[in-house]
Amino acid sequence: MYHNAFITDHPITDQSVAEIVRAGRARWKGENEGHNVLKTKGYHLEHNFGHGQEYLAAVLLVLNLLAFLFHNILHLVDSTHQSMRKQRGTRQGFFHDIQTLTKYLLFDNWEHLLQIMLDAPELRAAADTS
Repeated sequence: MYHNAFITDHPITDQSVAEIVRAGRARWKGENEGHNVLKTKGYHLEHNFGHGQEYLAAVLLVLNLLAFLFHNILHLVDSTHQSMRKQRGTRQGFFHDIQTLTKYLLFDNWEHLLQIMLDAPELRAAADTS
């Protein structure tokens, strides 16, 4: 038997209970999946950013959320980013590739970095073996 509790100001009747339960489960699922991405797919949200004097933790959290927001926007509207993610695979792999390449190479701009990554799939294999 499944048991759960929801807080709502909607009147709960025999006719509305199933719809309220579906809405609550959908919201919970969306929140869990969003948090899971932020914690396990390269954003390191579970890391303790509380090393600053006053506001560092809040600033780093906001920067993390902004990065997540912009990556999702790029995924929806930018064909270059879509191609890159399709070719490179997971978010963590994508972040790892960027970290590795920018550690050793200088790029003119963001587009230059993405073009190198798109044109040289063997970089992925080299990055995976290191």
